[in-house]
Amino acid sequence: MGTVKIGRLLVVGIGLIGGSLALALKAAGACREVIGVARRQRTCEQALELGVVDRAVTDLGAILPQLEPGDVVFIAVPTLAVEQVFVALREGLPAGVTVTDGASVKGNVVAAAEKVWGGVPEFLVPGHPIAGSEKSGVSAARDDLYAAHRIILTPLENTGSEHLRRIVEMWQATGAEVLSMPVREHDEVLAATSHLPHVIAYGLVDTLAHDAENENIFRYAAGGFRDFTRIASSDPVMWRDIMLANREAILRAIDLYSTNLASLRGAIAAGDGEHLMGIFTRAKAARDHFTKMLARRAYTENMQAQEVTYIAQPGGKVSGKLRVPGDKSMSHRSIMLGSLADGITEVEGFLEGEDALATLQAFRDMGVVIEGPVDGRVVIHGVGPRGLKAPPGPLYLGNSGTSMRLLAGLLAGQDFDVTLTGDESLSKRPMNRVAEPLRQMGAEIETGPEGRPPLLIKGGRKLRGIDYRLPMASAQVKSCVLLAGLYAEGETSTVEPAPTRDHTERMLAGFGYQVQRDGARATLRGGGGLTGTKIDVPADISSATFFMVAAAISPGSDVLLEHVGINPTRDGAIHILRLMGADIELLNPREVGGEPVADIRVRYAPLKGIRIPEEQVPLAIDEFPALFIAAACAEGETVLTGAEELRVKESDRIQAMADGLRILGIGAEPTADGIVIRGAGEGAVFGGGTVDSLGDHRIAMSFAVASLRASDTIRILHCANVATSFPNFAELAGKTGLRLQVV
Repeated sequence: MGTVKIGRLLVVGIGLIGGSLALALKAAGACREVIGVARRQRTCEQALELGVVDRAVTDLGAILPQLEPGDVVFIAVPTLAVEQVFVALREGLPAGVTVTDGASVKGNVVAAAEKVWGGVPEFLVPGHPIAGSEKSGVSAARDDLYAAHRIILTPLENTGSEHLRRIVEMWQATGAEVLSMPVREHDEVLAATSHLPHVIAYGLVDTLAHDAENENIFRYAAGGFRDFTRIASSDPVMWRDIMLANREAILRAIDLYSTNLASLRGAIAAGDGEHLMGIFTRAKAARDHFTKMLARRAYTENMQAQEVTYIAQPGGKVSGKLRVPGDKSMSHRSIMLGSLADGITEVEGFLEGEDALATLQAFRDMGVVIEGPVDGRVVIHGVGPRGLKAPPGPLYLGNSGTSMRLLAGLLAGQDFDVTLTGDESLSKRPMNRVAEPLRQMGAEIETGPEGRPPLLIKGGRKLRGIDYRLPMASAQVKSCVLLAGLYAEGETSTVEPAPTRDHTERMLAGFGYQVQRDGARATLRGGGGLTGTKIDVPADISSATFFMVAAAISPGSDVLLEHVGINPTRDGAIHILRLMGADIELLNPREVGGEPVADIRVRYAPLKGIRIPEEQVPLAIDEFPALFIAAACAEGETVLTGAEELRVKESDRIQAMADGLRILGIGAEPTADGIVIRGAGEGAVFGGGTVDSLGDHRIAMSFAVASLRASDTIRILHCANVATSFPNFAELAGKTGLRLQVV
């Protein structure tokens, strides 16, 4: 038996919804007794026969005096009947009893409470379980109806905290996920995502049922029709009440749907295949990401992020041939430039990680037709430099700093306002580094406190070219300014203090846009156009580095990494590992779409500590977490300086890695712009322990690699964001020899 969460449960309306809550709480041992109230004696008898309730009555008023503090009344009657129940409760509800409900329209419940009590009482916790069945009545009740489903509570300012806690724990005992939402927002969202689909299903079935020429339509209807219209078998009384109670919000949803349906009809009538493809690709993306979508909003965050932990068992070696996912930087830029080009751009090797997908969805939200991705293939129907449209809401960019910083440049020159938001991690990262040069160009940008997201970019501003000297080496800042320069009058130049990745410059040239490059300076003139092209994205050297380090530190290892991009502005990890003594061989060097590519073979060799040359730091800025693991296995001291950029990544990577290495028994001293690591040396192993990745994907993967030289299990917390850059890391790691379990 479980732990008792409430005293008695009094269910008013013993049907599917109320009966399923009763069975779930009884199964979990979460209440002392269940009492049912129904209009008909036969329903009471049936509920008792099925074991749904312990007692059942037809007179609510007679049972109320028996309730005690800590008991819960759950109202599960049709929406328009809630007020009548409230009247009965007003006459006889004892103090200390909590009241909640399952009605689909919370505004109506609140209005009924205000009418009956003169205000919403503190013991009332309005709620709505997002679960159901095409069957109804007490005989349809089951104890798992709410398991893994969402329960939305809509507490008000005066809702009592103890009453709220009681209802949250009650629903959690059923296995449900409990969320909170304002009343008005709940009704708007449900009108679009639940009530409108029921309108359409009932209307479609009724239309076909009255069509004499289609008498066989139901006999020969396929599974899609059955699945789509299943909800038309729901309780008509309940849905009549919902339609009347949430009338205004539902009418707005119907009007919006009618407008879009008319647009779809027009495209079919006109034979406009591209318009149809735009509707269908956007709809497919929305359906595929339906857990991340809210009605009439842009791509948005999960309501609750999944928690992932890595359990890395010690020892082993890595071997084999593998191809890591496509380069993330190039994947981002292929979507951005392909969308702004005239004509079609075909992309192969696109990284299907969450960061790149956030960029892709942002451009879908701005009206670009994008097919895929399917097995790394994406087809972009470019709209030209001035063809983007205002998105339906803020553009949510997840964990992707690249998306936010580069989009800020592109959107500064558009005619519409747009807000850029991100997850908790991205919302802590500095954005003034792009906002300031854009303001110098004439853009109007508002940031959150301390220059952090969200970014509000005002449209319709006239941009002018500038000559911008970057205060620190940053490919994202350089690219942001150059992309804004596409929309600026005159020339825009950037001068960087040290070389950074040049994918933007190379890819602009690949789309036919002239970029002059003179050493540290890159210059372009605004007002030009881009032409659709074909792009083959090579494997990401940042992702490959984890396996390069894995092979370099584990005796007996031999790994071949295929088709890896070795852009000279990105190959710092190769140079640094070679300086440490790593056995790295570049095979079959070639050029693909203007980008140098090679197969990389890495075999184990003893490593030695080095002072990392500062000129290599910008060329390996994303790879340092993995390189720190190599340093931890080297003989002697490794010193890094000139890497203050690492402190403002997804986490403070210098501090996070130093903390984790110390837990494993490695000497690591962070400095203002780097770190000093005292390696364990050849043959030595370090300890295990629990490491917090702080939600930083590169920290998580680095400590997974460290397990190859550990003497005990390494438990790595908060690893969900690995999906942003390397969604199949755990799978590839397991195939090559790491003993990694994902929890």
